[in-house]
Amino acid sequence: MSEAGYLHPTPIQEQAIPIVLMGRDVLGCAQTGTGKTAGFTLPMLDILAGSRAKARMPRSLILEPTRELALQVAENFVKYGKHLNLTHALLIGGESMNEQRDVLEKGVDVLIATPGRLLDLFDRGRILLADCKVLVIDEADRMLDMGFIPDVERIVSMLPRMRQTLFFSATMAPEIRRLADAFLQNPREITVSAPATVATTITTGLMWVHPHEKREALRKLLNKEAVLNALVFCNRKIDVDILYKSLKRHGFSVGALHGDLEQSVRFATLNRFKANEIQILVCSDVAARGLDIGGLSHVFNFDVPFHAEDYVHRIGRTGRAGRQGHAYSLAAPEDAKSVAAIERLTGKPIPRMEIEGLSPVTAEEIEEGAKARRGRGGRPAPGGRDAGKGRDGGRDAGRGRDGGRGRDGGREAPRRDAPPPRAEDAVRAERPPRDDRGPRRDARPARDEARPPREEARPPRDETRPRREGGRPDPRRDPGVREAPQSLEARREEMRRERREDREAGPVPRGFGDAVPAFMLLPLPRPRRDAASDAEAA
Repeated sequence: MSEAGYLHPTPIQEQAIPIVLMGRDVLGCAQTGTGKTAGFTLPMLDILAGSRAKARMPRSLILEPTRELALQVAENFVKYGKHLNLTHALLIGGESMNEQRDVLEKGVDVLIATPGRLLDLFDRGRILLADCKVLVIDEADRMLDMGFIPDVERIVSMLPRMRQTLFFSATMAPEIRRLADAFLQNPREITVSAPATVATTITTGLMWVHPHEKREALRKLLNKEAVLNALVFCNRKIDVDILYKSLKRHGFSVGALHGDLEQSVRFATLNRFKANEIQILVCSDVAARGLDIGGLSHVFNFDVPFHAEDYVHRIGRTGRAGRQGHAYSLAAPEDAKSVAAIERLTGKPIPRMEIEGLSPVTAEEIEEGAKARRGRGGRPAPGGRDAGKGRDGGRDAGRGRDGGRGRDGGREAPRRDAPPPRAEDAVRAERPPRDDRGPRRDARPARDEARPPREEARPPRDETRPRREGGRPDPRRDPGVREAPQSLEARREEMRRERREDREAGPVPRGFGDAVPAFMLLPLPRPRRDAASDAEAA
């Protein structure tokens, strides 16, 4: 290990390595940058050195949340196992799946993967996990933040029950504790520092600036500090691109790194930054976890992170392995609530700093920014989206029970801030109503005009309509006449009479109505027979 630069083990390595060699499950919680990767990689190499792997059946599995972190673990595995005949495979997105499949066919001892690509190859039948004896879940809190926990649970269900599980995280939230209880069996818990604490080797600072002066403040800091190499974190990917172009336009040696870039571009940019070809790397939180960049001198938070835990991980990229580091944050007045959450998590305030040449931010502005950031729970600002509305923000807010009318049903009372009435409005109000407009369209006539009197005489009887026997109209021949209701016996007698009349009329061919065609009345000729047929008949 002296070739890798390790002289003395860190506290997490000193406590975790003997427990892992004993074959027990481990629940490790330590600050970022304290050597957790070596704490599980070194004993794994010793455990796997005694046997060989089978095709498509890895002997150990290391799950990482990001591609960059998986690549870094693979590099450490190559460095630590330089003199061992062990193979490994790196399964991450953005790389050729055929090449990864070919490596698995030869058999690997250590499989380093992200959850998504591992499940893709498993569903295609290219990998089997029945022979996996050691499982490592690294950066479990980052897995939770990125939404990988369902995938991790499915992967764990595919592993054999008789296995050794190593669970490492920089923070130990209640959700992480529940996952550890589900995945581990009688684990040995190792905590070398209080969760979510900042390393003592990092010098921190906070500067309050106005949002439109953030870029200028960052440039002043970069020129003022003795920056060897630095990470600049932004909350959004679009802000990464904008800040990258701004710094490049001002002559800085800068690169960009976020999740929307192609995998080859991300790896190339990160390798250039590690090789000191790029001095400043503007990035999103994709670089906030687990990355070990040797000798990183500064970390700048261009945006205060939304989650307080991300602040600990961001500034943990510097001050690693006992080296000194610096971490500075730029906060706008609306970030006051996030700053307070970070200070509650770390347990101590962030020292305040000032930058010359910028307009100072007053305490009143910070207080107003905290109230505005509070959102809908606070009082809406005048002239805002909900100005003039009630609690529900509705259109009828502020009206009475009857929808804006008073008790007398009149018009709505004038508002206090309404303009004074004009003279022409008063003249229009005094004009008498016009009588020549006629009745309204929706006006209904009076009841005595709408309905005819009941004493009106009935129309005279029409003697030309066909009638039945007894003088009643026949509804079958005259559809305009409505038949009077009959008794049941009278109706049955009438039906029997109709059937009798139909039988007496004789059969009628179907499809021709009441008339029979003349060709159907012609006699049919008898068929002629020859002598042979007559002899046969005889």
